Parts: sequence; C-alpha cells; structure tokens
Amino acid sequence: MDSLLSVLRDNPLVSFTILLLVILTLPPIFERLRLPGLVGLLFAGVILGKDGFYILDADSESIKLFTDIGKIYLMFVAGLEIDLAEFRRTKERSLVFGSLTFFFPLLTGTYVGYNFGFGWNSSILIGSFLASHTLLGFPIVQRLGMVKNQAVMVTIGATIFTDIAALLILAICVSIHSGDFSAASLVIQFVSLGFYSVFVLFGFDWLGKEYFRRSGDEESNQFLFVLLTFLLASIGAQLINVDKIVGAFLAGLAVNDVVGNGPVKEKVEFVGGTLFIPFFFVGMGLLLDIPAFLETIRFQQLLVIGIVGGLIVSKLLAATIAKLIYRYTLAELLTMWSLSLPQVAATLAAALAAYEVQNSAGERLINEAVFNSIIVLMLITSVLGPVLTAQFATKLPLPKTKENEENDNVGSTLDEWLPQLRTEIKNDNFTVVIPIYNPRTQRDLIEMGALLAKKESGIIVPVSIAAANVHMDDPQVDGNLKQSQILLDRAIEIGQEFNVSAQPIIRIDDDVAQGISRSAKEKNADLIIMGWTENTGLKARLFGTILDTVFWSSHCPVAVMRLLDNPTNLRRILLPIKNISKATLETLKFAKLFADANQGKITLLHICDRQTPNEQITEFKNTLYQLATDYKLLEISKIKMIIHEEPAQVIIRASHQFDLVILRSFRRRTVGGLAVSDITTEVLKKLSCSLVLFGQPHS
Repeated sequence: MDSLLSVLRDNPLVSFTILLLVILTLPPIFERLRLPGLVGLLFAGVILGKDGFYILDADSESIKLFTDIGKIYLMFVAGLEIDLAEFRRTKERSLVFGSLTFFFPLLTGTYVGYNFGFGWNSSILIGSFLASHTLLGFPIVQRLGMVKNQAVMVTIGATIFTDIAALLILAICVSIHSGDFSAASLVIQFVSLGFYSVFVLFGFDWLGKEYFRRSGDEESNQFLFVLLTFLLASIGAQLINVDKIVGAFLAGLAVNDVVGNGPVKEKVEFVGGTLFIPFFFVGMGLLLDIPAFLETIRFQQLLVIGIVGGLIVSKLLAATIAKLIYRYTLAELLTMWSLSLPQVAATLAAALAAYEVQNSAGERLINEAVFNSIIVLMLITSVLGPVLTAQFATKLPLPKTKENEENDNVGSTLDEWLPQLRTEIKNDNFTVVIPIYNPRTQRDLIEMGALLAKKESGIIVPVSIAAANVHMDDPQVDGNLKQSQILLDRAIEIGQEFNVSAQPIIRIDDDVAQGISRSAKEKNADLIIMGWTENTGLKARLFGTILDTVFWSSHCPVAVMRLLDNPTNLRRILLPIKNISKATLETLKFAKLFADANQGKITLLHICDRQTPNEQITEFKNTLYQLATDYKLLEISKIKMIIHEEPAQVIIRASHQFDLVILRSFRRRTVGGLAVSDITTEVLKKLSCSLVLFGQPHS
C-alpha cells in the first residue's frame, strides 16, 4: 500500500487530478456550512498531506510548481483587482487611512514579535503581516448598494497603499535575512527595487496599451500577453533578490488600466480563481504540520492571542482615528474596521514566502509557531470580517454620490441626473438594432424592437452576420448570405405589420459580436436588442459568449431578452431595484419606454436586509416615490419594499405575478481571485417568466 501511495505521490498527472477533484467538491460544501471555501481547500491539504492520507507530497516538484504559480497568481490578481479609479477619486483620504491601518498594525505586530524573543527583522516582518488587508466584505457592501459610501471607497482605496507597503517590507526583510546585511547593501536594494518598480509599473503599462491597441480584438492573444507579464515580472523580481510575489503584484497594478473591466480581465480571473489560486491554498494545507499547529495553539497561546488580538485592536484604532479626522458616523467607523480585518491574499502569500526563506545557517525568517499563528489569523479574520461587515454595513447612511458602479464620474448626483431623465427619448432617428440569427426567436425580437421604435417614431435595423471565409468566392459564403437574406426578408415583413420602417443590414464578419457592435455604431443606434442564449460551458467561461462581448464592446445600451410570450402581452412588469445609481435610472427609463409603448404597468421592488434601519428604508422609499411622481418617470401600480435575507428568492417568488422581469446587467467581481456569486445569476437560472437583462455600454 505504501509503495502504491509513493507512486501516486510522484506522478504529476495523479496530483493534478486529485487537486482538480478537491477544488471541484470541497469549497461548495464548506460554503454551505457558512465557512469560506478557502477553508475547505486548507482542510483538503491537511487531509491529503503527511498528517493525513499522505496522497500528496508538499515537497514534490509538481506540487511546488502548482503552489508557486498559485501564489504569484494570487498576488497578480490582488493587484489587478485594486480599483485605481476609486483610489484616484479618494486618494488623499485613502492615503491617510491607508497609513493609519498600515502603521498601527505594523507597530503592534513588531511589538508582539520583539516581546516573544524574535529579532528586529523578523518582528518587523510579523508586523507587516498584519498591515495589509483583503476585501472579503466587498461583495456584501456591493449587494447592499453601499460601494459609493465615502468611508467604503476610502477603505477600498487604502488597499493599494497597505499591500504595496507590506510587500516592500517583505522584500527588504527577505534581503536582510538572506545575505550579509550592511547599510550599503540596503541602499542598493532600495534603489534597485525602486527602479524595478518604476520599470514594471510604467513600462508594462505602456507595453500593454500598445499591444492591446495593435492586437485589436484578439482576446486570446491578449490573455496570453497578460499571463506573460506577471510571469516575467515575477522572474525579474527574483533577479534583483526580491520575492517573486512582489513582481506579480506590481504587474497586476501595471496592467490594471490596460485590461480595465473587460473580457480579458474576466478570463484572467476565471482561470486564476478556478484553477491556480485554489492550488495555493491546498499547498498551504499540505505545509501545515498538524502536531506543531496544535502545539502552537496549546503552548503558544499568548503569541496567537497577541497576533490576532493585536490585529483586531490596531485596525479598530486606525478606523477610529479616521472617524475623528473625517467625522464619519459610528456605522462607517465599524464598517471600515470590518472591511480591513480579513488577512488572506497578501498576508498568506507573504507568510509562505517568509517561511520558505532560509539563511546560510539554515534558519528560517519566521518559525513554525509564527506561520501557524498566521494561519489561525487567516481563519478567524476571513470569517469574522464578512460577518461584521454584514452587521454594520446595513446601518450605513445612503451614499450621497449616486453613480454608475463602474464608470461614472464622481459628483454626478441624483439631482443632476433626474432632469435628464424627465425628458423622453425624442430622437427623430431613434434606432433599434436587432441581430437576427435564430428563426424561432426572430419574430418576438422584431416585435419588441418595433414596439419601442414606433413609440419614438424611429426605425428598426435588423442585422444578420454572415460568417466570413478566407476565400470570399467560397460557396459557403454564398450560402451564408442567402440564409441571412431570408431572415432579413422575414424581419421586414414583421416590421411592416407594426408600420415601422426597417433598414436591414447583411454584414460579412468573422466575429459575430464585433459585427453586431460595429453595425450598431455605424447606424448610431440607441439600443441593441438580442435574444437570450444560455451557454455556461468551459469554452464560454474561458472565451466568453457573443452576449458578453456585445455588452462589453457596444456604444449604446443592450437589452437581452428571453420572451416566453408575445411582447404585446407583457404588461405586468417587475423591476427590482437595489440602489439608486445612474445605471439604475437608465434601466428605469427603458422600462418606462416599454410600458408606454405597450400600455403596461411597472412595479418597483426593493429588498432590504433585516438589519436595515427603518429610517433608511423610509428614505429609500421616499426616493422611489420621488422618481415615480415628481419626475413622472414611471407609470407605477405600486412600490414594494420587502425585508428578507435572500433577495434572489424574493424576486423569483414575486415574478409569478408578473409577465416580465427587467434585471440590470453588471460584471461579476472577485475577491482574492475567488469568484463571488451574484443575485442576478441565481435569478436567471430559476426565473419562469419572460425577462430582459438590460445593461449599459461596457457592462
């Protein structure tokens, strides 16, 4: 039996297969138990390691490779996910809070380490472990519509300072521990790191923008380019005697503006969150020595308490001072504290890097007791942080700045938007582009477009994309053109039934999505209407779907529809509203346009968390009434305010009383490279009535 297990441990293919099985099965189980999925991955590493069944060997070359790639991928995604736009908007306050939430934990951790007999180098490094933070609570504030609260924005922006500073301290401490320390060598290390950081941040940014500009729509090559950048940056960091995770993080920051929030970023995060980053957490579990871990908890309780307690108190102190400086409310103070508590991405990667570093005498930079204490810190804060965020964020005041969650400018307020929305779309050339590719859904889509266009005295533009070929005289191209013409002739007939002018287009293109977006731009379209196609396979996740690309690349709003009845019969409309933003108001405008065209009635549905204060519920309801009455945006039968913990379930149940549900489309966000589910995704899977998924450009 032992010989068989030894053979299995030495087989990279077996190790890879086992890792995939673990990643597929364990995280969902732990999430059902209300525990983070990464805890399940750590547990798997322990069970499969030397203290368990010993099926995987932490010292094998294949496991080391998987863990290393996961570690640098984690830090690359951490840099990629930092919202530089938010940081620029609140940079002064973010730098102040970032300094507070960095230096207080740094000093606290240094004090704890020095008092437990560690040298100054190791003690300062222990302090740096506590100084960064991972925004595990971001999906919670996003779900509650509190992302634009200034205190939340400041905390998000502070991440860039804390992560960079913590990694710089790691780089210096590792350099000091690995070689002969001198003032000259320290200066040289600082200078080389400074030049290297400038080279990566500005050089890779310029190179990335040039490559993306020249490569056009070649997303696969762009994806490979992004992967190459963080690998090269990691190798470059090692060449100047800096840990590779520093290079990976800098590469993430460098290409942040290049990839934006587009399809390439989604591919990078999907591959990382699905494959490589989970490898890192399993590898952490494999490195855990359970007897030593239990011994640390039993005999080194003061060290564990000092590190965990020091983090909690110092982060609270930093948030308290920020509150006093900027006069935040108590709820904002506690939300900033809870958001800055979780220690996952940078902390774990740095701890593992420090644990693996040995000097010429074979001494580790941090010992096993510290490493185990950091694991305990991660387990406690990754659970405590999101729980506290869910508790305190519900008490936040509604954001004063109401803007699109992705791209709108700061300072756009509700009062600035509403006058724009009071005016109906009165464009003489109101144009609805309708891609035609499925005869079964063609009629409903054309009818929907015709209804909207007729209401605005506009036109419809049916578009059929004929697949291109290397040789334009290929018979297949002629066949594609004939099929497209048949579809368009039928579209013209349907348009005539509604007395709406149709201007059909046949376009030969080898990229269907880009063909649609370009046709819409050429016609200066006001709206694109598309049919819903559900494709959740691996190819769709890796390379995206036509819908994904059109949403991202279009210049105008896109309405994706799954119509289960004739559009003229869809009169009872349900519009769930999470918060008031510019994108929300644009969705309201679309709903009103359809309701006016079809004599429909719209019901606004807002779902509150059970802990939402009554004053906040009343304020939001009054805002909805302001939209509905004062500015005459909607013909509403009623406004529904429901208190429930599961918004998706409420929407699904409520939809049984309506003909059509209109949902907003927005891009999924990730945390530390681990995918976060959203309400829209769950609703789409279970909705039994007609639906419209409405999104703004680049959504």
